[in-house]
Amino acid sequence: MEKRRLSFWQIWNMSFGFLGIQMGFALQNSNVSRIFQTLGADIDDIPILWVAAPMTGLIIQPIIGYFSDRTWTKLGRRKPYFLAGAIFASAALFIMPNSPVLWFAAGMLWIMDASINVSMEPFRAFVGDNLPEKQRTMGFAMQSFFIGIGAYFASKLPLILTHFGVENTAPLGIIPDSVKYSFYIGGVAFLIAVLWTVITSKEYSPEELAAFENHKKDTFEKENYSTEWYQNNGKSHLNKGLIFFAIGILFAFAIFHFELKKDLYVLALGLIALGGLAMIISGLMQKANNTENGFVTIMNDFQFMPKIMKQLAWVQFFSWFALFSMWIYTTLAVTQHIYGTTDTTSAAYNTGANQVGEMFANYNLIAALAAFLLPLLAKITSRKFTHFLALTLGGLGLISIYFIKDPSTFNMEWLPMIGIGIAWASILSIPYAMLSGALPSNKMGYYMGVFNFFIVIPQLVAASILGFLVSQFFNSEPIYALLIGGFSMILAGIIALTINDESKITIND
Repeated sequence: MEKRRLSFWQIWNMSFGFLGIQMGFALQNSNVSRIFQTLGADIDDIPILWVAAPMTGLIIQPIIGYFSDRTWTKLGRRKPYFLAGAIFASAALFIMPNSPVLWFAAGMLWIMDASINVSMEPFRAFVGDNLPEKQRTMGFAMQSFFIGIGAYFASKLPLILTHFGVENTAPLGIIPDSVKYSFYIGGVAFLIAVLWTVITSKEYSPEELAAFENHKKDTFEKENYSTEWYQNNGKSHLNKGLIFFAIGILFAFAIFHFELKKDLYVLALGLIALGGLAMIISGLMQKANNTENGFVTIMNDFQFMPKIMKQLAWVQFFSWFALFSMWIYTTLAVTQHIYGTTDTTSAAYNTGANQVGEMFANYNLIAALAAFLLPLLAKITSRKFTHFLALTLGGLGLISIYFIKDPSTFNMEWLPMIGIGIAWASILSIPYAMLSGALPSNKMGYYMGVFNFFIVIPQLVAASILGFLVSQFFNSEPIYALLIGGFSMILAGIIALTINDESKITIND
């Protein structure tokens, strides 16, 4: 028994929701630093204000994945989650640009990012659920296409509205109308696009998925653990948890004692809570034979993640570290390094900020165009070489911004973004295409959520150390954060060459 081959338009419909999801994500990435700075945040404080969002994703995505693997309603398996996420994210997009003070904006970013995460990750599992192996590369490429188109349009929205006479400047502490109306449009588009996928796409029933699973060997199921196994595994988790907890406490003490930048407490908290306490609780539960619960299952499944997932972890880490440095610092770098201003009420600052929107729009347009070309290159060479090439071009694009003096359209809005766009298309498709064929369907949502760890952890690291590095070593000049990000992306490309990816690549009509 095999999954049915879907038509082009069926794959189009099941991926269409990503158009709205990415509009919300792009509006967040290209405008939130601008909103924070407008509401009075210092450059050094911008990264720490972003921390709550990825921290929430780190916790939410595997939980959403775990429960979506076990959900079946009249609406389906994955669809209830991305519909609920769309409703909350759309509401947050309406509220965010009306934030009266900085702390409120930071809280809305947390809610908005959490809601986008609830919608986004079940969509990844949706492709794995509904498509046969031979069509998954096409499925993720289609998602990348909609991601590129949605982000292109959303990133250009403030500039488009400015051309139609909407005000692009505002008094100190007030978000310009061009940003406000862009968020309103994004909120409506988010909900409509997800509703389109919910209405037009079907899901396999649990019985059908079980039948498909019986026809392939599942190398990640480790059922029927013995009591002795749980005792030993619990002891291992407990010991590792105590080590992580102790390291986190010592690190926090060092930050306090040496009066280091407070952003670094995020890393200490991560070691204490996520590395330490989670492992300790898992260990104690297993030693007490309290093993029939979701938390222990999540911790043990993380322990037995697929080998290729472990290989991709470092590639994802350095790729997303670079992306996060770009999303946080490009507006600050362009307005200060190229336009020579930090005055958020000035025309020069808001012109530069809008040009960053153009830059982000352009790299997403390039990504949409590259989405269907990368699988062809991967077929000729290999997926790992294609990913290496794309990431290297992206890193060079980030580095090139440092050398731009003339903010003309081609120099700034296109030249660096070509490489970044190709890298973005690859990041959104090739790692998932490599991974999805190695995952059992009954754990697809969970492992796609866990895979998000290797996206979120580098974001937390970036939020923790970039502000420290920029202020301590680069005289608070944000352009150097982009240089760090560029070299990080090139390193990710080099590591990608070491991945053992032997799956045959099939290009479908």
